Amino acid sequence: MTKPILITPRRLRAAERGLAAADPVLAALIARHGRCLLAPDPARSPYEALATAVMYQQLAGRAAETIHRRFLALFPEHAFPPPAAVLAASDEQLRSAGLSRQKQAYLRDLAAKALEGVVPMASGELERLSSDAIVMRLTAVRGVGRWTAEMFLIFTLGRIDVLPLDDYGIRAGYARAYGQDRLPSASELRAAGQCWAPWRSVACWYLWRAADAP
Repeated sequence: MTKPILITPRRLRAAERGLAAADPVLAALIARHGRCLLAPDPARSPYEALATAVMYQQLAGRAAETIHRRFLALFPEHAFPPPAAVLAASDEQLRSAGLSRQKQAYLRDLAAKALEGVVPMASGELERLSSDAIVMRLTAVRGVGRWTAEMFLIFTLGRIDVLPLDDYGIRAGYARAYGQDRLPSASELRAAGQCWAPWRSVACWYLWRAADAP
């Protein structure tokens, strides 16, 4: 495949212009919320990004931050614990950080998949893969579903054309912005998003803003 287009400030400005021209509802959202502030963090390895995502799953922000901080404190010799260190940690150590038995199992499986090479330790190994291929590869890890993989595509790899069809915030923002009294189905959102390509990640950012607006 051709190399995917990544998020940069220049491309964000082009995306705003393209989306505004393609969709009057998004044009109104762009006028209201201003420039898109999507800022991926490509410095984190896929392994670190997914481990952090697993720890944050189904938790409020402050609780997740506390667990994340305690987890890192278990491994003071590392900025972020490598897979072998996670596998060597005892259940009691991981539990002391506040990790449930289920999340311990998820992190151990992620660490094992990283050692096997399923989850790469450097984002560059994924550069030439399609987004669908990356989703399929990452969802082989226990606890990593399609939504988590799609958030990784946007916020770690910085891919500019991703549309997570099952994301509640995007669906809620769409219903609100387009004046609908129910959330769109995945197929409806996919059809609506055809005119947002090749900037669907940016469209998502504005739909998240719509969902959060007072």
